[in-house]
Amino acid sequence: MARAQYFVVHHQGQWKISFDGKHYGPYDTQKAAIKVAVETAHTSGKNGHDAQVLVQGTDSKFRTEWTYGNDPYPPKG
Repeated sequence: MARAQYFVVHHQGQWKISFDGKHYGPYDTQKAAIKVAVETAHTSGKNGHDAQVLVQGTDSKFRTEWTYGNDPYPPKG
């Protein structure tokens, strides 16, 4: 089963959570969006699904904020 990935993004001037091709929110701050994304991902994890929250930085790159389940870091080898 694929890992559920929740992306915290700044979309059209607002903070939103992107999951499975849909946007949820908006949230007043990035911190608020991260909090909801982590809570949602944690619930998913407790229900048996690996989950991850990634946050979009000002450089448009994503960083991992939180992971539940099998985390491949550090890589083998």
